[in-house]
Amino acid sequence: MFLFCISLSLRYFCTDIERMGAFINTGNAGFQSVRNGEYVDKSQLIAVVNETLVTENRFSCVSRCRRFGKSMAAKMLCAYYDHSCDSRNLFADLKIANDPSFEKHLNKYPVIYLDQSDFVTRYKDESIIKKMDAKIKEDILEAYPDIIAGEDDDLMDCLIRIVSAKKQQFILIIDEWDAICREFEPETKVMDAYLDWLRQMFKSGNAIRVFAGVYITGILPIKKYKTQSALNNFTEYSMVNPRRLAGYFGFTKPEVQALCQKHNMDFDEFVKWYDGYQLGSEASIFNPNSVMQAINSDWCTSYWASTAAYDTVAHYIQMNYDGLKDDVIKMLGGGRCKVDTTGFQNDMSVIRSKSDVFTVLIHLGYLAFDRVRNECYIPNYEVAGEMVNAVKSIHWDVVSAALDQSDQLLQAVIDGDADAVAKGIDAAHDENTSILSYNDENSLACVLSLAFYYAKNDYIFHRELPTGKGFADLVLMPRKNSDKPAILLELKKDHSANAAIEQIHNKEYKGKVTEYGGRVILVGINYDSKSKKHECIIE
Repeated sequence: MFLFCISLSLRYFCTDIERMGAFINTGNAGFQSVRNGEYVDKSQLIAVVNETLVTENRFSCVSRCRRFGKSMAAKMLCAYYDHSCDSRNLFADLKIANDPSFEKHLNKYPVIYLDQSDFVTRYKDESIIKKMDAKIKEDILEAYPDIIAGEDDDLMDCLIRIVSAKKQQFILIIDEWDAICREFEPETKVMDAYLDWLRQMFKSGNAIRVFAGVYITGILPIKKYKTQSALNNFTEYSMVNPRRLAGYFGFTKPEVQALCQKHNMDFDEFVKWYDGYQLGSEASIFNPNSVMQAINSDWCTSYWASTAAYDTVAHYIQMNYDGLKDDVIKMLGGGRCKVDTTGFQNDMSVIRSKSDVFTVLIHLGYLAFDRVRNECYIPNYEVAGEMVNAVKSIHWDVVSAALDQSDQLLQAVIDGDADAVAKGIDAAHDENTSILSYNDENSLACVLSLAFYYAKNDYIFHRELPTGKGFADLVLMPRKNSDKPAILLELKKDHSANAAIEQIHNKEYKGKVTEYGGRVILVGINYDSKSKKHECIIE
């Protein structure tokens, strides 16, 4: 009886255990482990993929930055399609169970699952592609012992033989498809061999015969040659153009609100730290890994450094193409910058312009992208911290000094120390940096936001530009549970600090914070373009 119970338990995971392999029919244990923890239901992704099966659109490439749920989605798809498993109970309480396509494809296919980062870890030389092909072929042939492969058959030849004999197509899922591209230099024998392998697998007419569906995921979209994708038969779902998959990677605002309510945590803190990404129709996407780590540790802080280092950003921004340095400062101050994402070759080693730098940082998650306005920006407090670390690491001394002093600047405002405030804003204004040269209202607002950078920990910034009179104003509203006063800042150019204070009174800016019942500090600042100094008055 005891042995019989064990047998039943094992068969819940896999109904044909002897056919399991390292790459084929890997079972549903991966998704089972996901379901054993806290799981936010993203199962409707399956319905979208189901629509593509056995169609001209069966080839899908999903690219997202690290920690956005790519591998979790791959495990889910493996569990759903793998015919060696009974996964019904894993999906019974999820949204996909109510989809009309659920029964049609549930556990109906032999599934090949590859994690290319595993091969990169094991093989470091030019033999990697041959060894990868041989290992996968060997594993699949063991699962089909009645299939006799020719001496010169490669993986694709074997798959063709199997499909011809069994009359059943495969599902192929590749995680970290671009790991080899990120490990080896472009235009090398390894890269040429890998692209040839990809083309052989997916571009030939045999791919339609062999695969009912192909789903590959990575950080980067498929590499371009000139203006065309190397695999132009793939539908690409990227950070720049997520198409219908926008809400299936990253957490939406309702999902995070539900998590915060369940765990009695402050939703506003999660917005500050982890919100800010726009993916297609989803205007508010949170970093899912950071959200879950904050839930598990009961504390909102930066969890970025545990999986990625700020020197990645430093490497790109120190290139300083076309005034890139100025734009990074602008974004640190809360501004946005125009970006043309169309020229990027989807290769982190091939960077030829400022837009290429911005685009790779969008794919890496260090910048968010507004595709309606073609603008990029720093999405949240967590990522801004990595940007600050990057700026400091490459010795942008003037900016670093302003950032270091910005925590003291807030206290100077609260203490009513006008001279200290004026000097602090001086430190943030580098006359050799064009974005800080006060050419327009937006530049000036960026200077103020940069000067008060660390105040973002306690305040929500509202930048409201005058329509006629005046130059710029900045409203700092205390975050929930903060005991700090509200702050209204007005800056004039070549007038006087008194004039700035008078403008606040005359325009009744205080009315903009009428819902706030605490103390309000008025700060009037004048910039003298000849002396390049600031004067400050505080009420």
